[in-house]
Amino acid sequence: MKAKLLLHVCCAPCAGNILQELRNEFDLTVYYYNPNLDSINEHEKRWRELEKYIQKVGIPGIKGKYNKNHWLELAGGLENEPEGGKRCLECYRMRLDEVADVARKEKFDCFGTTLTVSPYKKTKVINLIGVEISKKYGIKFLERDFKKGGGFKKSCLLSRKEGFYRQGYCGCEFSKRQKTKGKR
Repeated sequence: MKAKLLLHVCCAPCAGNILQELRNEFDLTVYYYNPNLDSINEHEKRWRELEKYIQKVGIPGIKGKYNKNHWLELAGGLENEPEGGKRCLECYRMRLDEVADVARKEKFDCFGTTLTVSPYKKTKVINLIGVEISKKYGIKFLERDFKKGGGFKKSCLLSRKEGFYRQGYCGCEFSKRQKTKGKR
């Protein structure tokens, strides 16, 4: 019998290839949790894209609550941190803590995240946070670097093939603002 994995997913482009890989190894359920996104419109747009794909490939999904105020409390004082800095660490921690809590409550064997597929995210840091949180909740964390073996490239190819909506920033208003400033 396969272990039950609750996998945090931020968007369809990041998830697509990873879901295809993990479904052979785990009894997989997707958990969409992204209160860090800059607007409810962006949140819903990403969810609709992901929901369409997971229905197509037959993987169940859970949509977490959009609680932007919670994210803004955590990010308070970190608004001007550079992308990849302390604000991002709080974001990883917030999302992994939530997925671990749900995984424990719903009797999953382990939890993980698709965040490590991005070349802009610090895989070692994400995995360290995941392991730390796994101890807090008493549930195993799936340590993976989904960039390895051409994972990011595969996710981009699948995104193009599926016609996924792809955003040009991580999702939070602070990263969007920084990206806009950089273009001037």
